[in-house]
Amino acid sequence: MTRKTKLLVTRPEPDASRTAAHLKALGLDPVVAPLLDPVAQDVSLPDPHAYAAIAFTSPNAVRFFARRRPDGAVTQKPVFAVGEGTAEAARAVGFLSIRAAEGTLADLVPLIVATHEGGAILHPAGRDLSGDMAGALAAHGIEVLGATLYAMEQAQALPPAIRAQLVAGGIEGALFFSRRTAEAFARLAAGPDFAATRARLGCLCISANCAEPLVESHFPRIALADQPSHEAMLALALAFVRDQKRA
Repeated sequence: MTRKTKLLVTRPEPDASRTAAHLKALGLDPVVAPLLDPVAQDVSLPDPHAYAAIAFTSPNAVRFFARRRPDGAVTQKPVFAVGEGTAEAARAVGFLSIRAAEGTLADLVPLIVATHEGGAILHPAGRDLSGDMAGALAAHGIEVLGATLYAMEQAQALPPAIRAQLVAGGIEGALFFSRRTAEAFARLAAGPDFAATRARLGCLCISANCAEPLVESHFPRIALADQPSHEAMLALALAFVRDQKRA
């Protein structure tokens, strides 16, 4: 029997298990090692009357917002989601009016500018933002109320079994869905023990911004998804495995 190509899934839970299930359904062999852990932050939310709409830039932002048990009036407010995955999370917790961008902040800002009907926008988010949505929208006269609901804490070590597989070459590829996850992996895979790993590991990245920490850490085998979406990452994983089998 031909051994399946092992792919490391680095994103935080519960998204890591969701991605792993999709990869298994495609006949691939995922190994899960979340490199970020979402931790709730103690912060007060603005009164619902203070904002007219909500902008979510990650599924985790939706989940942590929903834990605050917003009342029915809040779930009636229009939602702007950075991509379809975030939109799905918003639907799952009861939001009814959702517009989804194409997966990046650069897509979300013009969507809001073109369709927002006025009033401040609440932006529940993580501590470490990848862009300045408030500044971008302020240039168009739209006020953003920020609320830091969680922090993504980086793992301090790779699980020993997975570290051993990476060093030995048992894991051929790794999926990266965010810049911070790529930063965490690059830090954990530094040093002489990982020299061969860095040379051979296929790094499958959702965007060029995500890939930058890996490029800077001298991982030469980097591939980018056609679009910043979960579906495009699954397609990239399939293409990578097919290329591995042909090599």
